[in-house]
Amino acid sequence: MTETATVRRSRITPEREAELYAAVLDLLREVGYDALTMDAVAARTRSSKATLYRQWGGKPELVAKAVRHNKPGGSLPDIDTGTLRGDLHALTLRSDDCQMEQNSALMRGLAMAVHDNPDLLKAFKEHLIEPEMAEFKRVLQRAVDRGEVRADNPAAEYMMHMMIGAFAARTLIDEQPPTQSFLLSYIDAVVLPALGVHTT
Repeated sequence: MTETATVRRSRITPEREAELYAAVLDLLREVGYDALTMDAVAARTRSSKATLYRQWGGKPELVAKAVRHNKPGGSLPDIDTGTLRGDLHALTLRSDDCQMEQNSALMRGLAMAVHDNPDLLKAFKEHLIEPEMAEFKRVLQRAVDRGEVRADNPAAEYMMHMMIGAFAARTLIDEQPPTQSFLLSYIDAVVLPALGVHTT
C-alpha cells in the first residue's frame, strides 16, 4: 500500500507542481486564506480534489508549500560570498522590488490567517519558518567560523527577527512596500552593527 501511495505521489511533475503553486498564490491574493477552498484550487488548476488531498494532505500544507516554493532564487546555502554582508545583500537581491511588494501583500494577508488557524501555523512552521531559520543559522555560523561575528554575540539569535521585522514594518510604519534599497540600507545600518560587523 505504501509503495502504491509513493508511486501516486510522484506522478506530479515539477512543472505541474509549480503551476499548481502559482494558482494557489493567485487565489490567495484574490480571496484570502479563509475563502480559499480545495474545490477552487481544483477548478483553477483542472485537477481533481482527490489528487490535491493525496499530494498535500490539505489546505494548510498546500498553502505553506506554495509560499515556500515562491521564494526566489534557491536557498541560502547556495549563497556564499565570503562575507556576511555579501551573503545578506545577495539574499536581498534575489527578489526585485515588484516581487517584494507582492510577497509583502501576500504575507500581510496570511498573518491573520496563521493566528486563527492552528493547522496553518503548524504547516508554516514545518515548511517555511523552521527551514528558513536553519538556513540563516548556517549563514551565521559561517560568519562565526570566519571570525566576523563573535559566537557569544547576543544579537545573533535575533538576526532572522530583524530581517523579517524590517520587511513587515516597512509598510506599517512608512506606508511603502519593502524595496531592495531599503533592505540593503537596513542590513548595513541595523543588522550588521548589531552583530558587530563593520560595514566601512
